[in-house]
Amino acid sequence: MENNIHPIFETILQPSQKEALLKQKGVVIWMVGLSGSGKSTLARAIENELFEKGYLTKLLDGDNLRTGVNNNLSFSTEDRLENIRRAAEVSKLFMQAGVVTICSLISPTEEIRQMAKEIIGEGYHEVFIHCPFEVCAERDVKGLYKKALAGEIKNFTGLDSPFDNPENPFIEVRTDLLSLEESKNQLLNAILPIIEYKEEN
Repeated sequence: MENNIHPIFETILQPSQKEALLKQKGVVIWMVGLSGSGKSTLARAIENELFEKGYLTKLLDGDNLRTGVNNNLSFSTEDRLENIRRAAEVSKLFMQAGVVTICSLISPTEEIRQMAKEIIGEGYHEVFIHCPFEVCAERDVKGLYKKALAGEIKNFTGLDSPFDNPENPFIEVRTDLLSLEESKNQLLNAILPIIEYKEEN
């Protein structure tokens, strides 16, 4: 099968050409954290702010992806790995088109995040949306914690499925201590410098 695949990567328009057209740097903002930590809320807020500032963005949310490209995957360990692999490959495509790509995915283990980082490359920027399990359970915005604690949901991240806190994220946002506005501003101040386009001499 491999003998019948002939990639044309080197003969198509390159990421630098797309970035020059858009006047922005293509990057992937990979937001990780427990369910209910505020990933999707913050991702939407960041995308809206960047849009207002004239940046072309794409938001890839874990639940949205599971209704389409990943709709055949379960929450088993193997399928979680495949879920992230596909998300990383899609993110890479958007990034290579010069788009500021914001990913909101639990990405529970270091192994999973390392795989995403290796697929995406140097444009990968990991953002840890840090909120303790107890606070997320108290919020329970989707009603999932109540079901999980009652034993109705198996392999629930942070309960009977592991979540490894990132050790060296690009930035850590404590959504249990900061308001949405404060969290948004902290993250925005970190993102703007890395997506600023600079003309090469």
